[in-house]
Amino acid sequence: MAGSRIKKIGDTALVVSNRRVFGLYGERLGDTLSEAGVDWRAALLPDGERSKTMASVEKLHNRLVDGKYDRDAMIIALGGGVIGDTAGFAAATYMRGIKIIQAPTTLLSQVDSSVGGKTGVNHPRGKNLIGAFHQPSLVLADISALKSLPAIEILGGIAEVIKYGCIASARFFRFLEENVSALAALKADVTTQAVKMSCRIKAKVVSEDEFETGRRAILNFGHTAGHAIEAVTGYKRFGHGYAVAMGMRVAAELSYIKGALKEKELERIKNIIKKTGLPAKIPHTIKKEALVNAMAHDKKVKKSAIRFVLLDGIGGADLRNDITRNEILDALKRSYEK
Repeated sequence: MAGSRIKKIGDTALVVSNRRVFGLYGERLGDTLSEAGVDWRAALLPDGERSKTMASVEKLHNRLVDGKYDRDAMIIALGGGVIGDTAGFAAATYMRGIKIIQAPTTLLSQVDSSVGGKTGVNHPRGKNLIGAFHQPSLVLADISALKSLPAIEILGGIAEVIKYGCIASARFFRFLEENVSALAALKADVTTQAVKMSCRIKAKVVSEDEFETGRRAILNFGHTAGHAIEAVTGYKRFGHGYAVAMGMRVAAELSYIKGALKEKELERIKNIIKKTGLPAKIPHTIKKEALVNAMAHDKKVKKSAIRFVLLDGIGGADLRNDITRNEILDALKRSYEK
């Protein structure tokens, strides 16, 4: 079934992956492509964030040029977010844009980065500074691929899943409250439902604001403080999902301070984060002032004002710019380990 859907998109493909992921799933994907009559070759990048560079994009461009790939060719990104972002940007920029198929193999990429069309690479002076919007022609999310992941990566993806319930669906949030342990254990029916609902919510938000000029900003719930936590710890101490979990705690506390979230709803959010095993509190080794200073460099800052995505009850969210420094410090204080 996947082969026939890919064949409808194109009959020539460059599969972009890394050695570890390709070793696990490359043969299966290759057989699927060959059986469908798709002519394909593979290009492998180094594993991890270090490959999310313009040098990697140039390497992929060279493979495409050397292989005489034309504008009807496609790239298939087989891997996590780094592979998807890098391969997607190569597709967006080769011959002014060729088709990209995302085949995400991590929970985080299945529910987040593979959907929405954001592609890009890092610059020596910052993450994701070079990029483009380039929508995938197809997203193939195979939950069986998640079984090879360590628990820490599963939990990182669950943070983003919880985010969708917080910002867009009280019903989905209740489903997660009842099933988050089964999701962490990758129970098939629960995982399928969680991935499906997450993608559905994100796709709906993106369809309303493809180029992030307004509504799409709600997808950054938890990310203002989360990115600040990543930045002040040198992007080494916490995975992205773990930082987002702490960031959601801060944003929920701030929503409560602003009167937009009831205390009972705040407790539900704190409890579901704790239930997963994700961090619901910020360690005291991270200084509040350092976090606020890092937030001042967030991409949502406008006219020097730090803007936050706050909840309007569980299942609703808005980007707010009426937040004072003291309110942020108060929310941080409430979010620290006792």
